[in-house]
This record gives sequence, structure tokens and C-alpha cells, in this order.
Amino acid sequence: MPADTSDDTLQAEKNYLKTSREALARMREKTGALEIHSADPVSEEFLKAAIWRRMQELEDDPEIPLFFGRLDYVDPAPETFHIGRRHVNDDLGEPLVVDWRADISVPFYRASRTETMGVGARRRFGFTHGEMTAFEDEDLTATAPVAEHSDILDSEIERPRSGPMRDIVATIQPEQDVIVRAGVEDTICVQGAPGTGKTAVGLHRAAYLLYAYRDQLSRSGVLVVGPNASFLRYIGDVLPALGEIEAKQTTVEEMVARVRVDGPGPAALDVLKGDARMAEVLHRAVWSQVRTPEEALVVPRGSHRWRVATYQAEELLNELRTRGIRYGAGRAMLPQRLAHAVLLRMEAAGDSPDDRVQDAVARSRPVKQYAEALWPAVDPAKLLFRLFTEPELLAKHADGILTAEEQAMLVWEKAPRSAGAAKWSVADATLVDEIADLVDRTPSLGHVVLDEAQDLSAMQLRAVGRRCSTGSMTVLGDIAQGTTPWATPSWDEALKHLGKSGAHTEELTAGFRVPGQVIEYAARLLPIIAPHLTPPTAVRRARGELTITRVSDSLAAAVTTVTEVSNRLGSIGLIVPDALVPATRKALHEQGLTFAVLGDEDDVESHLDVVPASLAKGLEFDHVVLVEPAGIVAGEADERTGLRRLYVCLTRAVTSLAVLHSESLPAVLATAP
Repeated sequence: MPADTSDDTLQAEKNYLKTSREALARMREKTGALEIHSADPVSEEFLKAAIWRRMQELEDDPEIPLFFGRLDYVDPAPETFHIGRRHVNDDLGEPLVVDWRADISVPFYRASRTETMGVGARRRFGFTHGEMTAFEDEDLTATAPVAEHSDILDSEIERPRSGPMRDIVATIQPEQDVIVRAGVEDTICVQGAPGTGKTAVGLHRAAYLLYAYRDQLSRSGVLVVGPNASFLRYIGDVLPALGEIEAKQTTVEEMVARVRVDGPGPAALDVLKGDARMAEVLHRAVWSQVRTPEEALVVPRGSHRWRVATYQAEELLNELRTRGIRYGAGRAMLPQRLAHAVLLRMEAAGDSPDDRVQDAVARSRPVKQYAEALWPAVDPAKLLFRLFTEPELLAKHADGILTAEEQAMLVWEKAPRSAGAAKWSVADATLVDEIADLVDRTPSLGHVVLDEAQDLSAMQLRAVGRRCSTGSMTVLGDIAQGTTPWATPSWDEALKHLGKSGAHTEELTAGFRVPGQVIEYAARLLPIIAPHLTPPTAVRRARGELTITRVSDSLAAAVTTVTEVSNRLGSIGLIVPDALVPATRKALHEQGLTFAVLGDEDDVESHLDVVPASLAKGLEFDHVVLVEPAGIVAGEADERTGLRRLYVCLTRAVTSLAVLHSESLPAVLATAP
């Protein structure tokens, strides 16, 4: 439907927007004026923090529309609601703007002529830099056929972007909204093709859950896990823009950093260390630390010497080991179990000891030393260090699990001086984290959003899963974009390692951001890299721009193309094979162009980003200049992984994609688009 600029109606809505902004300012002013009266310093600090959070939630950005739509209800009674990013009420408490997450807002995303949900009309607003410029109305009660196309919706989806990712509250589609509003008890896996908005859906689900289950999740916490720091900076503004500042963000590498990580290891070795079989090896290694008693426990107390026989101590150990508790919990319980056995001997002798006596016996030196000898403390890093430096120890615990060749791969050729001096890889750190969880249970969060999940190994998935063992997850990814040697083969497999087997899986195939011409070209790779997936389809009317040009000097051509594109609106991503990053940096400097290199600080704030192919995943740019597809493929360990990496890089464009190459294209892309 065409956007309307009817002067009177538009001015009335502009006035309403002004009134709403003034009301929001008053809400923030009242919050800031609150006086804190508390009987103790702890409560005072808690209240200060609560007021600060509320002030952050009420902060207004004039560049971001306070509302983006309106619903005119007709059933059960005529009523109008403006739908926006947060709730705003007037001085009497009446709502001026309703939060997009409220139940009353659902029809804005899901109502149709076949199911009006009580709504007679839906209005969308068009904005430019926060200034309302147009609106369009959709009559849901119309009986005559009417085109359901929305110019404002299209322009919002295709609007050029500069800087980090923005929210999509104005453009959430019905199939996305179903995922966003799923209950906090549900774990949902989203298989999303490029441009389907899976990352945005995951972030908006986090925002919805924090709104709908605030008391529960404010206690248990929400965590967003992304593939790298650049990606987290790219998405970092989305939740704060929606008024949610309590969700934490991290990478898997940061999450498991119990040891200092030096970098990745050899691919084949990291594949082995990421194998789920390693979990059983580590389980054996941890529990083998419990030793069989060889002598009785003797506890002097007064004139008596109380004795716990060897067989009794062994029974206590076996009872604790079969309870399914963590190693550290069993170690903490053993002194009390031994002390209780001593108390039974005292009672049999006619004494009447109480709990205080048992506690004293448990803390006595003989009991503590005896328990320590049987159930010693385990340092996760030191235990893994021993496994990697003592072949006999590794062979003992890996017997029947890993082959002799695999065991030999794990043993360090040249052992570091100590665990503290070792150069640990991310895969090593993940194993250390696994051991730490065997010793002491990892605290569970209320909800975890895991993006680019297809790239994690089984052991990395276990590390994420144990951080929401009693909570739920939103698992996001695309099997076709799996670009690590240990990438998961299926979502069923990934969910099993996350501890969420049986979770519901949704497949998003409608591409709202990637133009049709671009997605169709990239989809040529799917029969090779992910033949079982449904090819994505572009739902945008704009086909986009795609050029594939063979040149004699691809880097020089890229600099020229970037210079030409820089005059257009929107962000620019110059995607190059990782090996070409230094040369690209030099070439752009020589031309005097301003740019950032992805991986640098504040990289997503630049108009022009040089993007190493390995860091392109999850990002998008209005204009993409892609250099040497064959070089991107060659940069990976095998051709299939390289073609998957290329698929990722080809699908980062929102408006235009220019492919420049001097080397021959991969055969599947060699014919004209």
C-alpha cells in the first residue's frame, strides 16, 4: 500500500509523538528525583542501582522513533494503541505508547484479513532520522481484494545502515514473532538462511523474555553468546535500544577462559579435543583421583581412640561416588560422613554425642587428613596438563575410547614447565572448563541465546549447555554456514550436546535483507555445502545489484570500486581472504581512504570496513566488495569448508555485491549469474 502524507492526519500524529516524548521525559525526571531512604548501606546501594537501571531504560534517543505503529481495535470495544519500543504513560497513568512486547501489541505483527484478532485497522509510520514523514493504513475489515504490500515496511527493511546492527521491532514478521514470543520454558533452535533475521529474532526473544518474565530472569540472568568480539560489538546496541541493559554478552572463548588462551591449535588436533568422547576421558580422569583406603581411620578424642574400619571407609566412598554428585561436593561431604561413622561408634559405647560433636570431629586433623588422602582436591588445569604430558596416565583413562594414534596426538611433544606456563588453545580451555564442571557444578542461567551455533564443537556446545542446565535456550545458526572443521552436522546432534534434545526447531527461509539476485547466486553452492537444506528465497521487491568482474589486479580494482561506492548511502564491507588483509590495508592507506579493519576496536563504527573472510559471519553491509573468491576457499582446510566460508561472504550484502577476481572462480560459480 502506498505511504500517505495527508497533512492533517500526519500533523496530528506528529503532535502525538511530541506529547509522548514529553511524557517520557517527565517519567525519567520523576525517576531521577526519587529520594532513597534506607536503614542499611546494602539496601541503599541496591536501590541506587535499581534507579540507575530505570533511568537507562527511560533514556530517549531522538534519532529512534518512540513508536512505529498504531492499532485501532474494534472488538470488544473501539480503542486505539500506539505501538513502540517501550511503555510511556501520561501524568494520570494512561498509556500513550504501548511496549511492542505487551499482549495488546501482538496483532500488529500477526493480524490479517482472515484473522483480524479484533483489530479494524493497522497503521505504520515512516521516519527519517527520527522525524515522522509518512504513514500508511491497512483496513483489516475490507472484503474487496487489496494488495497487502507495504512501502513503509519495505523501506524500513532496506534502509541503509551505518554502524552497528539496529533493532527490527517495526518489521518483525509473523513467523518471526511466533519465535520471539515463545515461553521462557521453551528451548528453540532456529535454522536460518542468510538475511532471514535469525540473529535479530534471537535478540528480540531475549528482550521479550526479560519483559514477560522479568522477576525470574533478573535473578537467574540472560546471556548472549556470539562467535567473536567484533560480532558482539556489531549487535551490542540492539538490546539497550529496546530498554534492556541487564543481558550479558560473551564469546565461547571468553566464557571458558579459566586459563590464558594463546590461540587456536592445529585443526586436526582441535577437532579431536572438541570430540564428545573427550568428556568420558575427563570424567574417568577426575574420578580416578578418589583412592581406595588402605588403613583404618583412628580419631583420638579424650581418653578414647575411635576407629572406622577400612571396609567402612570404602563403603562411604562408594556411597558418595554413586550418588551422581560433583567431585567437589563429594569431597566436601566425606569428612562429615566419616565423623558420623565415629559418632555411631560413640553411641554404641554409651555416649550421647550431638551435632556439635560431629562437626568438631569432622574438622579434626585426623579426619581432615584422612579425607584429603582419599579424596584429594583437583585443579582442572593441572589435571589436563598431566593428561597431556603423561602418556601412561592418558592411556589409562582413554582406553577403549580413543585410539592409540589419537592418544599420541594429544600428548605434547615438548612439555611446558607447568600448567601455568602452558600455551593453551581454545579447545584446551574448553576441556579445562569441562573438568571444572565435573568438580563443581557450573551455575545455570535462566536463558542463553547462542548465535552461530553450527560452528561449535561438541565440547564447546557442552560448555554452553551447562550454563543453562536448568534454563532455556535460543539456538541460532545455519548448517550451510558451518565453517570450522568441527562444525556440527545437524541440529539434532548440536541439541544433544547442549543437553536440549527434543527442542523445537524452526526453519526460516524468507530472506528480508539479502537481495534476490545475490541470494540466488550464492545458493548455487548449497547442493555441495548443505544439500538437505531448503534454498532461501528473497521476499524483497528490489532485486539488488550483482556484478562479477575478472580483472588483472583484484586489489587495485577493489580500491577503485570502494572509492566509487563510498559516495552512496550505507555501510561498505570490503571482504578479502585473510591472507590479503595486510596488502589491503596498505592499498587503502596509499589512496588516503578512511577505514577500519574488522577485529580492531570500534570496527563496526566505520563507514568502510576491511573484513577478513573468517570474521564476516553474522555481519551485513549495504554494499559489499568481495575480492578473490578462490582465495577465500583456499584459505580453509578443505574445499567444502572453503565453499561454506564463501557462501557466508557472498550473503553479507543488503543492496549491492561486486565480486572481483583475477583467479578463476570456483567451478560452481563460473557460469554467468
